[in-house]
Amino acid sequence: MPIRTRPDVGRSRGGDPVGMSAAITGKYLSVTSFRRDGTGVATPVWFVTENGDLLVETDGDSYKAKRIRRNPSVLVAPCTASGRLRGEPVPASARFLPENERERVETLIARKYRVDRVIVLPVYRAVQRLRGRSAPEGKPVVLRITPE
Repeated sequence: MPIRTRPDVGRSRGGDPVGMSAAITGKYLSVTSFRRDGTGVATPVWFVTENGDLLVETDGDSYKAKRIRRNPSVLVAPCTASGRLRGEPVPASARFLPENERERVETLIARKYRVDRVIVLPVYRAVQRLRGRSAPEGKPVVLRITPE
């Protein structure tokens, strides 16, 4: 699951130069957003790709969303569900999409993660409740992440 950004950065499995567009594959994406003091906080998220960009849905009141509103510079890399990186992080820029885009992105994510939404998501929510965390209060938002 390599991240491919610029021809001078890497080579594909066949040894050919890597193309200009980001080609992140897999089920999980590590998005590292930055606190005010510059400390990075990595979070594994579900994502879909669209025209070389990465689309991610998150809670609007999450700390990740708050950090990105303050500083849209992020690092992205393919990762496991637990957040272990499976490739080198690359710099990217994140921006919030308008509310009218959310339903379309939710449909794309639901299509990609059919089984996970039925099995993994309820287990995740149950564990969150056991840890004393309630359901998110804010509305979901969609991020468009563009690797540089």
